[in-house]
Amino acid sequence: MGKGHAWVLGATGQIGRAAVRALVADGWTVTAASRGGVRDDRWGEEVRTAALDRDEDGALAAALGDGCDVLVDMVAYGGQHARQLTDLADRIGSAVVVSSGAVYEDDRGRSFDTQEEPDGSPCYPVPIPESQPTVRPGEATYGTRKIRLEQDLLEAGDTLPVTLLRAGAIHGPYCRSPRELYFVKRALDRRARRVLAYGGRSRFHPLHAANAAELIRLAALRPGSRVLNAADPQAPTVAEIGAAVDAVLGWETETVLMPGDASPDGVGLSPWGAPHPIVYDMTAAERELGYRPVTGYAESLPESVEWITAQLAGRDWKDAYPAMVWAYGTGLFDYAAEDAWLERYDRTV
Repeated sequence: MGKGHAWVLGATGQIGRAAVRALVADGWTVTAASRGGVRDDRWGEEVRTAALDRDEDGALAAALGDGCDVLVDMVAYGGQHARQLTDLADRIGSAVVVSSGAVYEDDRGRSFDTQEEPDGSPCYPVPIPESQPTVRPGEATYGTRKIRLEQDLLEAGDTLPVTLLRAGAIHGPYCRSPRELYFVKRALDRRARRVLAYGGRSRFHPLHAANAAELIRLAALRPGSRVLNAADPQAPTVAEIGAAVDAVLGWETETVLMPGDASPDGVGLSPWGAPHPIVYDMTAAERELGYRPVTGYAESLPESVEWITAQLAGRDWKDAYPAMVWAYGTGLFDYAAEDAWLERYDRTV
């Protein structure tokens, strides 16, 4: 017997594709909605698709029709989207909404939003529980808009049960800004050495799309109003990630460790670069949902590396991954600066 009708918003994104497959396998009738209404070639014909721009007035309400048993929202952001969902509470049995670990702040009020300021890098407890303080809600930054979304949805808990998943660093196929690119491209370019700031100890807890989909599947089965962290079973260091990528590609790289911050021209900086670890406590998800991860970082890495490599084939990395340029700038692979730094380093050792 089927479990009901699941509506997935943002279905052709990285997590959305995996979530649709997980829900179908679990017995749900699924409508996969996205801007283009595209069908993933790994979905069966039983998956319904819908083309939808949720920001068009009335578009979501019209597409939703008589409603659904659970609405899974990958792309909700800010108060506007929270109101959009709560206004449709009479047609939605429950919701599962992807939020972000970027909402946390440390005991000195530092967060992801303050990292560019002097002494702005947050120092969180390890691991970070859901009870950790969060940034103030607002519309100014990614973190403040995500916490506005969370708070507005939780206030409607009596009419719309919602599970909010505070995601870690998402990885896997279809990622628009894969942090692993930092190592994959260097290996493909046959770079013999790399430089890592903070002694290569930086940790930013990853979340594979398949593990996110498993959390979504479990939350759909257990409606309720709650906030849960969402992360993999392991939180490897950046040095461990580099070694793991090399192993997948059959390449060996010498890693030169910088004890502190990256150089002024960015040598040593990676997409994981942070002076303090960011690791999420998964106890609540295990207790409340019975969550058990379906994959680990090392096990999932070959598929991710294959995906990144395929996207790079015959293309400039900036064309293949424009979101990486937006996030980290064009200097991510400034080999000239790196070689100059290494030359100076070699003269001192």
